[in-house]
Amino acid sequence: MEKDRKKTKFIHQPEYPGGPKELSKFIYQHLRYPQAALDADVEGVVLVEYDIDYQGNVIATRVLHSIGMGCDEEASRVVRLLKFDVPKNRGVHVVFHQKARVQFKKPKPQPKPVQQAMQVSYTVSSAPKPEQKETPKPKEGKTYTYTVKM
Repeated sequence: MEKDRKKTKFIHQPEYPGGPKELSKFIYQHLRYPQAALDADVEGVVLVEYDIDYQGNVIATRVLHSIGMGCDEEASRVVRLLKFDVPKNRGVHVVFHQKARVQFKKPKPQPKPVQQAMQVSYTVSSAPKPEQKETPKPKEGKTYTYTVKM
């Protein structure tokens, strides 16, 4: 019976630091919706294939599925910003090919808050006690004013 050998890969694939969730987070944080696409109500998915060199840099991008109106160029720009971790591959410099789906979806318009001009004022005064014959000097009361704006 043969000994169980540990299976090792000859070539290790590059990984984005933090995994796929962080990769998506990075893409959508840096993605800017092109104004031409917003004006033309263009939405959809751009499929970008990109090459990663042995140092983890994206060196080339190709758009496989286009939606136009500047979205393809923007998706390529953001993918070129990516930086991957590439483990040592036994001294072999390998170029890796990967694909990314970049979704362009128009942001929903935010409802404007309704501002109501409403003001409520309260005035509280404390009147001096009725004068007694023994007190020669009347005391002044304190007045407080509260204003509530909504």
